[in-house]
Amino acid sequence: MTRGDRVRFAAAGLTDRARKSLAWAAARTSRRLSIVLGRPRLTWAVKISAPDDWTGDVWGDVFYADDLAASLRRLGQTVYVDRFESRRRPVQRVPDDVVVHLVGLRPPVLVPGAVNILWVISHPELLGDAELGLDWAARFAASVDWAERMSVPGREVQPLLQATDPGRFHPEPGEQDIAALFVGKTRAVFRPIIRDALEVGADLTIYGDGWEEFIDTSYVAAEFLDNAEVPAAYRRARVVLNDHWDDMARDGFVSNRLFDAVATGARVISDDVRGLPTEFGGSVQIYRSTEELAALLDPASPRWPSPAALLLNAAATARAHSFDDRARALLATALSARRGRPRSSATPPRTPA
Repeated sequence: MTRGDRVRFAAAGLTDRARKSLAWAAARTSRRLSIVLGRPRLTWAVKISAPDDWTGDVWGDVFYADDLAASLRRLGQTVYVDRFESRRRPVQRVPDDVVVHLVGLRPPVLVPGAVNILWVISHPELLGDAELGLDWAARFAASVDWAERMSVPGREVQPLLQATDPGRFHPEPGEQDIAALFVGKTRAVFRPIIRDALEVGADLTIYGDGWEEFIDTSYVAAEFLDNAEVPAAYRRARVVLNDHWDDMARDGFVSNRLFDAVATGARVISDDVRGLPTEFGGSVQIYRSTEELAALLDPASPRWPSPAALLLNAAATARAHSFDDRARALLATALSARRGRPRSSATPPRTPA
């Protein structure tokens, strides 16, 4: 028996537990070496509220988590996206170093031994002092206003706004053959911006389900628009419509749709929400009356920027609000926490003055 044969035989005789221990030790050594060399390679989990079945496939936080994971992987990280039912993976060879909890409809649960980072991107009304008071390495919120109000000594909440993927959401030349576009479900309510748009006679095109209860279905182009087709739809629209849940508008949680649509160079009409990023420029116009809405549905309205300015706003949004930028901030926070420095050390993105 050769030396190589003896090594292979010995390895084959290891127990499953011993093999896992060796794998974990090798992974830890690799991670430590990557950090020493300035190329940190950590194992991340992005925890989301979406169900782990076909009904969760169209949840917005699935697409959001996938984009964030892709950006972290471009930084050399190993990343898993865990939906709610699979938040504890049945087979896990290496423990998670960092867990990002994208808070939506379900409360977060700390993962022992990991750097736990809270990022509240929606439904802030579901979080209270008990959840915010957990042992987070950092607490982020997609609202400047809410982050300021919820911060107390020893429990800082930093603003980290939502983001876009400029690799998909970017301007391209083409025909704008949709007058007014809305992409979204009814959420079991007659959404105000659709009600108002119909009242002023808007030429609507809607992608989303549940609308038969509220409107003539001739306005509905399809009940589902694949996420890969959304950028092209925004580019085709002369105007994109957007709205928020009441509590998210009140607390300044700016919709992800605004970042995506502006990044394509679109004009966006939205309900009122606090804390619009300055990079949006005039690409997002707030309406407060049906008269304002009627005027803004005309792309020639003097309130809209020029086509050149729309492109400049798109570029500024891509620079300031990309998932790559957010991934760098989260990685800096994780590394700081692992080194034992003050845990909330990431430099947040530029926010409104």
